[in-house]
Amino acid sequence: MSRNLTNGNAALPPDSQASSTTARRPDPVTEPRLVRWLLTGIALLFLALFLVVPLVSVFYQALAKGVGFYFESLADPDAISAIKLTLLTAAIAVPFNLVFGLAASWCIAKFEFRGKALLTTLIDLPFSVSPVISGLIYVLMFGAQGWFGPWLQDHNVQIIFAVPGIVLATVFVTFPFVARELIPLMQAQGNDEEEAAHVLGASGWQIFRRVTLPNIKWGLLYGVILCNARAMGEFGAVSVVSGHIRGQTDTMPLHVEILYNEYNFSAAFAVASLLALLALVTLGLKLLAERHMSAETRSAAVPAHAGPVSVPAQVPASNTVK
Repeated sequence: MSRNLTNGNAALPPDSQASSTTARRPDPVTEPRLVRWLLTGIALLFLALFLVVPLVSVFYQALAKGVGFYFESLADPDAISAIKLTLLTAAIAVPFNLVFGLAASWCIAKFEFRGKALLTTLIDLPFSVSPVISGLIYVLMFGAQGWFGPWLQDHNVQIIFAVPGIVLATVFVTFPFVARELIPLMQAQGNDEEEAAHVLGASGWQIFRRVTLPNIKWGLLYGVILCNARAMGEFGAVSVVSGHIRGQTDTMPLHVEILYNEYNFSAAFAVASLLALLALVTLGLKLLAERHMSAETRSAAVPAHAGPVSVPAQVPASNTVK
């Protein structure tokens, strides 16, 4: 009895002693509590200073002169024209990039061909080129002194300083987003389901519509959301090709710059707040798509029919064959 009182673990079974020792052992991966609080505090402070405070400041400045002035600024003809042009540009560029992203990702992930690495590199080109440079490229090609400028003037076709130039510049800076989301997803899924459907007699369109598309729907939505956000907020490339014609070729970011340069701060922040609201909606849709993508990834990693492994029971000694 005295031995049990002096050494509490001595009376415990070996398994209990091992579990108690394991419970008291500190996790070598986990940092001390003070370090975790410090890192979390620094991260929250950084987010507050560089994200939350500027966002709140935008809405505060937009409503500084009252709600009436806020809606008057948005109802201004130039602001309405900028909003319409921004939505029109996104409505053209996003479907185009959707079709390109599907085709490029299908081609790269499902087939082997010569020049595959070059195509993958070209898709990443807008990420490495400044948007201003991409706008200058279109000016050199379709401007009055560009390669195709004289021919376009002879046929009364205007691309630069018009809506077509804005759409082309937006398409260029946004076309990698859908493809870059779908390529790794399709490569991870492999070709097993498509090959099985082909063996069962499905056509190419049926395979794409009933097998491939349902497997990539959330990744596709994620890429479309990012593409749309960049299309509506693009400034550099559009600024070069638009010509800043007020009421005709100004998108919402360009209109904000013009109002700010005219010291019309409340009106500038009013239009900027509309862009911020669109960004928040985009963020919400992005989080929704990420949640569904992670859920589908977990369900694919652990099949639904998987259950606990059954351990065969031991045969009683009386039933054994001698």
